[in-house]
Formats: sequence, structure tokens, C-alpha cells
Amino acid sequence: MHAISRVPKTPLRNALRASAASAGRAVVRRTNVAAVRTLSSASAQSDRDTITRLLYSIGTKREVERYLRIFSSSADASHPAKFAVIKVGGAVLDNVEELATNLSFLYRVGLYPVVLHGAGPQLNSIIESAGVIPDYIDGIRVTDAKTLQIARRVFLDENLKLVAALEKLGTRARPITSGVFSADYLDKEKYGLVGKITKVDKRPIEASIRAGALPILTSLAESDAGQILNVNADIAAGELAKELEPLKIVFLNDKGGMFHGITGEKLTTINLDEEYDELMKQSWVKYGTKLKLREFKELLDHLPRASSVAVISVDSLQRELFTDSGAGTLIRRGYKLFRHKTIDSVGADRLRQVIHDRDPDVLSGEESVTGVLNALKDTPYTIYGDEPLDVVAIVAHPEGEVPILTKLLASRNGVMNGIVDNVFNAIKKDHRRLFWTARADDENRAWHFERADGSFTRAGKSLFWYGVSDVNEVEKIVKSIEEKGRIPRTYLPVGPSAPPRKAASTLTGTRSYSTMARRPVPGSSRGYATAAAPPTSTQQKRLALIGARGYTGQTLTSLLSEHPYLNLTHVSSRQLAGFSLTNYAKAPVVYSDLSVADVERMEKEGEVDAWVMALPNGVCKPFVDAIDRGAAERTDGDRSVIVDLSADYRFEEGWTYGLPELYGRDAIRASKRISNPGCYATSSQLITAPLLQHLTPGAWPTVFGVSGYSGAGTITGPTDPDGRPTTVPKVAPETLAGGIRPYALTDHIHEREAGRHLSRLLAPSAGTGMKLAFVPSVAPWFSGIISVLSMPLNERVTAREVRSLYEEKYAGEKLVRIKSEVPTLPDIENQHGWTVGGFQVHSEGDRAVVVGGLDNLLKGAATQCLQNLNLALGYDEYAGIPIA
Repeated sequence: MHAISRVPKTPLRNALRASAASAGRAVVRRTNVAAVRTLSSASAQSDRDTITRLLYSIGTKREVERYLRIFSSSADASHPAKFAVIKVGGAVLDNVEELATNLSFLYRVGLYPVVLHGAGPQLNSIIESAGVIPDYIDGIRVTDAKTLQIARRVFLDENLKLVAALEKLGTRARPITSGVFSADYLDKEKYGLVGKITKVDKRPIEASIRAGALPILTSLAESDAGQILNVNADIAAGELAKELEPLKIVFLNDKGGMFHGITGEKLTTINLDEEYDELMKQSWVKYGTKLKLREFKELLDHLPRASSVAVISVDSLQRELFTDSGAGTLIRRGYKLFRHKTIDSVGADRLRQVIHDRDPDVLSGEESVTGVLNALKDTPYTIYGDEPLDVVAIVAHPEGEVPILTKLLASRNGVMNGIVDNVFNAIKKDHRRLFWTARADDENRAWHFERADGSFTRAGKSLFWYGVSDVNEVEKIVKSIEEKGRIPRTYLPVGPSAPPRKAASTLTGTRSYSTMARRPVPGSSRGYATAAAPPTSTQQKRLALIGARGYTGQTLTSLLSEHPYLNLTHVSSRQLAGFSLTNYAKAPVVYSDLSVADVERMEKEGEVDAWVMALPNGVCKPFVDAIDRGAAERTDGDRSVIVDLSADYRFEEGWTYGLPELYGRDAIRASKRISNPGCYATSSQLITAPLLQHLTPGAWPTVFGVSGYSGAGTITGPTDPDGRPTTVPKVAPETLAGGIRPYALTDHIHEREAGRHLSRLLAPSAGTGMKLAFVPSVAPWFSGIISVLSMPLNERVTAREVRSLYEEKYAGEKLVRIKSEVPTLPDIENQHGWTVGGFQVHSEGDRAVVVGGLDNLLKGAATQCLQNLNLALGYDEYAGIPIA
């Protein structure tokens, strides 16, 4: 069970207020500006640590630190407003101190939400005291000149009141009451001086954040003619979110969520794709509720499917942001669920892949995919799931017998976003009783206990059921299904159930699916909804490789030979044209010498789905331009993916930098133009990123890199007896005389590349960016880069703390390996991932040294290229990549 279920809110709230107030008093007492700056700098990390420890009382340390890391990396100097849009209802402003305390909390951990508030109750109070009854049409306030005059005054008063409360706590805030929203009349005859937003100018918001102040907005807009117009604050917040595309969209109200109009129960989750149409027909959904649902649907239809909206109370803000369980009501698009009676209705290949990848019995070798599918032929069954197959459940239900849930297979996305509960609830609607089994060592075992009326364990497996309360009937049912071979003969006699070992190990993502409220599940969670991964494809696609003669091209073709879906159909090399490709086994391929005109024609006709440019720096632009011209002439409106392995586009706007472990997968999935990072730059960024929170501006980190001679490239060698040109290294190992050769001692292009992209991970307050000093050397081994980082620290840390930063940063990353010892060449060469270890801190605690490494031809080039291709083409990220 999460700590939040054990710790009352009041002590946490009081601690937050005391901590924030202490910071405020510390600043106010000092009038000397330099002293204030010194104090603020010295206490900033202490404040963050204090607040972080307070957060541990509402959630687990791991989830709190995970969300802090996600939110802290969401914004950068060029896009500082990416964290959250928080809309504050007017009723919440009546307790402005509570609101200011929670916003100050975020500010002091380095997060800058964009705050927009209404003032409806305050405005109604003043209008009604003047003897005027507020008038609404379709939930929209009718606004005449007198009402607008009062509204402007009320908005300004409430805005300044909130700003003053924040400043009192030592939190800088900037009132922004105009200049953001432009609008036309919504319907002048019907609503009066009410606006429909036509444009959002985010510059005042971003300027506020760059200046280190929280932006506090009102929802008043201005027409082109200069007329002030009233805009519903919920609508304004939605338009703001469309423009900023933040990670979180939060609506604060005094009720703490949305509630069923008849039962009065809180709606924990609303899945719009599944429930919107039916909800809008309900008699209790009217006026403001109907307007809000319509606005939320319009907003989420505009944003990525993984986006969500939370409606919560102000005292639940931290729980919503920093725990998996969340708070209030979560609104998301979701996916519609299906019920199919045949495998073909689901798609045999898709179902086979799900079973192959997720079924624990198949993964352990106890069953085969074929055996699972053949077993379905023997009994009537129903397959439940969602459209992307993030969750698949199979229920066998012979006529007159108790149904058995034979398979419940979920992806990480299905777990994190509550789809498992959605599917399970759909099963419960169809079956009033159900039996199922799970391994006793299942890490999600507590989830099963929470949903069962009873259970017991035998021989390493647990049997669960719901809908049967009499133990004698349970024993009778178990005996029957054992005799018929529907479950193994291990469960009789029926005994008492075993309790879950630890409720904190519950399946994450268990926020309830239906708008019907249900009992809370201890330790349940719904995960980070805005980070959901889309479904993966298994469609066969075609790839062209330009520049296949070098080591990287050869390595990539070998990987593609094992890819289950991506087929290499064209390989271009001027020197090897006419010769067969030797290290590709899926189909015969002959080298060609594709011209720019050939490439343009192929793209126009859609001959391939993706291109890889494995050319020297400065060479590939004519080919990229040709692909762009061909794409412009395509009749299907599509264009192919390009992954460029050179440095030509690593600094270009409009190209996505493809380092998934640091800069996320979503941008790559949505991109058609991807620049593959350099080998040295990849290792340098991976080794530096976890320590950026300890960066000392002006005292930049240094990376000393040593690479095998394959990193220097190739040249054409003598022809073989068949007349085929050979490839030889540009730097022969014997020329190194057994030692290493430093080169490009300053201004190496990977130095600039690493510094530029690492700057994206810095907080907006860090300034324009960072630098990384990089010194490369070439060594007499074939492949493998060893990187040694020496980084000054802004505070004392221990080696253990340094290692924990890397463990937290790369938790769950399949291609990152963390070890205690210094990585050596065998840890790196011929490995598809990146290895890090040897964590050391200087005796004075102010400098860290870490060693990392990768194979420059694999994670430094071909493997990373395949990751990017997989993501951009909709495949599983690791398809075709051997995972150790």
C-alpha cells in the first residue's frame, strides 16, 4: 500500500506551509540583493531535497523521483512552458493561501506551471449584491458592458491576490492579465461581450518563466479592434494547452473531481472514446458538466492520444503530479474495447505475436504459441482487448460450465494506463463468476487478490475466483474443472487463501475504467498517462541503404538480415555496383549505384518506406533534397522515413535527434527525418546526463574518449581475385605501434553535438546552454569506445549517490547496463548497448569520475539506427536487436 493511504494530509500540508514560509521569511529579511542571490543559490538544492522528502509521505520514493525527473526534463530554454497548465477555478481562490502553498511547492523543486484562473463565484457575488441575477446560456455567461467592467476588476483583484500570496512565500510570480489571448465575438447577439479565442501568444508566458517567475494568467481576451472580451476560463485553459502541449493539464476545483449526478459518487476515470456518447445522453449531464465534457473532448482530440486531463482539488495537486495513484477524475481518450469469438477477428498474426512476447508460460518454455492457440479449438471462448492489443484476455466458457480466464496478457502501456482494469471490468459485465490462475511469484500478484473473492495457492500457482462465496461450491467447481483438464490437478483440497506479500507491489495502472465509481484499491495506480506508448506494427516494410560499403553499412545490413519485418530492398554503393550483397540472408540483393534522379523517382513512386544515409559528412544533402522533391509529388500524401548517420542534420531544425534513452521516444515515432547521433556523442551524453543536476555552470565536464580504429572509417583497398573492391581501415592498427593516438584535440564536432543536445535537459533557469570538453583518441583494437567523464560538482556527493543517479535515470532501459567495476573492452565490443561503471568521487567530494562505453558500430551507429527506424516505422523499438 502506498504511504498516502497511511499518512493524513494535514501534517504534510502544514509541513509544506512551514517550509515555504521559512523560505519566504529568509528572503524578506535580507535587503541586500547580492546577499539574497547568494542565499537563494545556496538554499535551492536544500529546498528541493526538503520538498522531495516531504513527497515521500504521499507516494513511494521511486515514483516521486521518477515524476520529478520526467517533469524537470520536460522543458528547456527554448520551450520553458512544457511542464503543466493548471486552471484554477474561482472557488479555489477563496483559499488563496492553500493554493499559493502548493504552487510554491512546485516552484521550489524547479517546476514552472502556467497558471490560469477564473473568478466566477467572486463575480457572481458582486453582481448579485447589485441586484442583478447572472445569466447563462448553454453554460456560458452572458456578458454585457457592466458585467465586463466588474469582471475586469474582479479578475485583476484575484490575480494580484494570488501573486501577492506567492511572493509572500518567496516564490516569484508575474501577473499576466492581457496580451496572451486574441479573440473574436463568440456570438455577439446571443452572448454579448464573450470571445472565441483565435490566437494564443505564448511569449509573455515564456518570458516570465525565463525570468524565474510563475506566470499567473486571467482568461480575458482582446479583439483586433481592442475590445476586451470575456472567455470561459476552462476554454481558455484548453486553448492554452493546445498551444503549449504540456505534459500535464490540471483543472483545480473545490469539489476534487467530477461526480455522478444521481449517485453522487466521484468518477475516477472517463474514457471518452468508450463513454462520451453515452455520457452526453445521461439526464444528469447538463449545463456546466456537459460543457466541460465537450471542452475536454475537443481538447484531447487536438492533442496526442496519450494526453489526459485531471480534475482535482488543490490539496491533491502533489498527489496527482507525483504518484501513480493520482487524484480526482482522470479524463482521457482511451481506446474502445472489443469482444471477439474467433482468432481471425483479432488477427492471427497479431495475437500470435502478443502470446509470443508476453505469455509467461511461453517465455518460460512450459507452453508454445501453437499449443496455446490449438487449445482454443477445444472450447468456446471470447477474446477481450483494446484496439492496439495493449491488453489481451481470453475467457473459455463451455456451455453450462464456469468460465475460466485462461490468459491475461498486458504490455507495459496496458499496465501503466489502466487498460488491464478496463478489460477485466468488461469481463465482469459478461460473467457473474470467474476462475483464473496466476504464478505465485507474479510481481502483480496483489492485483489479483484485490479483484478476487477468494484464492489459495498450490505448487507455485494461485487459483483466484469471484462470484462464489461457499467454500463447498468452490471445491466442487475446482474438482470438476480439474477432471476435465481445464486447469492442472494441483488445487485440491481447497484450502485457505494466502495473503499478498506486499500490497505496494500491485499492478500499476489500476484506476477504474468505468464512470461508475468503485471501491478504491490500496496501492492502485494509473501511471503516467501522457507518456503512453502507441501500439506496435508487424507490417512488412522496405528499406533502401545508400552508402553500404563502410563498416557501419556492413554492420547494419547484418542486423537487418535478422529483422522480422524490415526488408532491405535497395543497397547503393558506387564502388560495389553490380556485386551481390554478401552479409544479408533474407533475400538476394545486388548493389546498385543510385543517382539523385533515381532516388527522387523511387520516393515519388513509393518504392521504399525508409531510407538510411550511411555516407560521409557533407555528402547526403543532394539525396535528402531528392527525397523531399519526390515526396512532394506523391499522390498518397505520405513520405518515407529518413535516418541520416552522418553529422549533416544533427544541428538542423525540423530533424529529430534520435537518442531514445535521453530525449524520449514520442518525437522519434512522430518524425520522418531523424539524425542518428555520433558514436562519441552518444556515449558522452549518456555518461553526462544523470549528473546534470549537479552541474556547475562555467566549470564544464570533460570526457576523454578512446575508440577502436574502425571509428576512423574506411578507404577502398585492392580488388579481390573476382575483381570485387575491398575495404580497408583508414587508420591501420599497425600504424599505432601498440599505443593510442590523440587527435582533434579541440572543437571536435561531437563536442559541439553533445553540448548542444545536453542543454535540452537543463532547467530553464540554467541559461542558454552548456559546454562539454571532449578529447578523442584512436586505439589499435577494432571497435569499442571507452569514455571517461570528469565532472566538477556543485555540492558534495558520495560515489553511492552518483551510482544511484544513473540507476534512476536509466531504470528499465534495455540497452543500458550498470556495473560496479570499471567497464573494459570485453564489456563493450560487439555489445548492442551502453555500459557504465567505475563510479568514483574525489576525496573532497566535489568531482565525479565515471567510465562508460559502447561499440561504435552498434549502439554508436547501426543498433541506434535500427532503434530509430523501428520507432519511426511503428515497430517495437528493439525488433531485430539481440537483447542480452
